[in-house]
This record gives sequence, structure tokens and C-alpha cells, in this order.
Amino acid sequence: MSEMITVYFERVAEYWPNLLTSLNETGIMMGFAMAAAIVLGLPLGTLLYLTDEDKPLQNKFIYHTANVVVNIVRSFPFLLLVIAMQPLIREVYGRATGDPVAASFPLMVIAIALYARFVQQSLLDVPKGVVETAQALGASIPQLVYRFLFVEARSSLIIGFSTAFVSFISYSTIMGVVGGGGIGDFAIRYGYQRYETDIMYTAIVVIIIFVQIAQWFGLWLARKIDKR
Repeated sequence: MSEMITVYFERVAEYWPNLLTSLNETGIMMGFAMAAAIVLGLPLGTLLYLTDEDKPLQNKFIYHTANVVVNIVRSFPFLLLVIAMQPLIREVYGRATGDPVAASFPLMVIAIALYARFVQQSLLDVPKGVVETAQALGASIPQLVYRFLFVEARSSLIIGFSTAFVSFISYSTIMGVVGGGGIGDFAIRYGYQRYETDIMYTAIVVIIIFVQIAQWFGLWLARKIDKR
């Protein structure tokens, strides 16, 4: 038994540089996805809330257009989305595979749509009295959003982001199927394709650890800032 463990750790040590490279690639993809979720997904989700029926900026055309776009992206099978976007990525970036930045484009698209829906739901859960109070005080739309809605929904927004983050990790592993790099690509190339299941399971365990850490941190931070 001890000999098997020794052999296993020797094999892990052999693949360690490749594993670190794949983790770095996953980090790049996740960085772009998280940035897109915050910079574009948060405003899009807020727009969905504000333009909904009986909301401060009610606008059926804007709401339904944005809603349809978000629904289409979220319901699109991610692997097919990656394949469908490759011509556009190649046109914009110069290459569509084999690079974590190129692989980030589909991730950013799904991140925007996914977090936008979380944001919309979080804002819908804000008590109606908060909005009425803001309007009674003569708050402008930016003031309503930043001083009332976001403040009231901050814990829910963080939990939603941590949940979305876990989904981003899952989506990033799919990029390995099309040579996009990352931990998923490592598990496929060095584990599955070479029939080295111990290396593949090691990569899976690493992914699970990252997911657990992200989920724990998100819940901890949400509880930390929840002043209600």
C-alpha cells in the first residue's frame, strides 16, 4: 500500500509543472469571466429589474429584448456555443483555440447572462417598501440603485456571484474538449486520453477543492456584510 502511495506521489510530481500551467490557464479564463460578470452582467441584471413591469423604468421593448437574449445564451448548450463562436473569436482575436484568452470569450458571454439573471432575482427579492421609501425621498435612478437596491441586496448578490463562480469553473473545464487549455484540458490530455486515471482523478479533486473554497468564501462574505 505504501509503495502504491509513493508511486502515486511520484507521478503527481512528474505532472506537477503541467498541472500548474493548467491552473494558471484556468485562472486567466476565470478572471475574464468574473470581470465580464461584474462589469456587464451586473448592469444587465439591474436593467432587467428596472425595466420590468411596475418598476421605475418600465419598458416592455427593452425588457423583453434583454430577457430573450439572456434566456437564449443561458439555454444554449455551452459546448455548441463555444463551437459557434469560434469563427468570431478567430476574426477578433486571431485564434480560437489553444489559448486561455481565446477560450475566455465564450466564458464571458455565459458569465454575463448567468450573473445577470442572478442579479435580477436578487433585486426582485428586495422588499417593495425599500423602493417606495427611495422614491418618497426623491432618489434618482442611480441613487435608487446604488444607495438602496444594491445595499439591501448585497448579501444575495454575493451569494449569487459565488454560485455563478462555481458554474464558471464547470464551464471552463469544457474548454479542454476544444483545446482551450485549463484544468479540464489537463484532465483530458494527461488523464483520459493516456488512460492514466489517477492523474485524471487528481485533476478532478483539485477542481472540487477550488469549488468548495469559492462556495465557502462567498457564503462567509455574504454573512459578514449582512447587517439585517
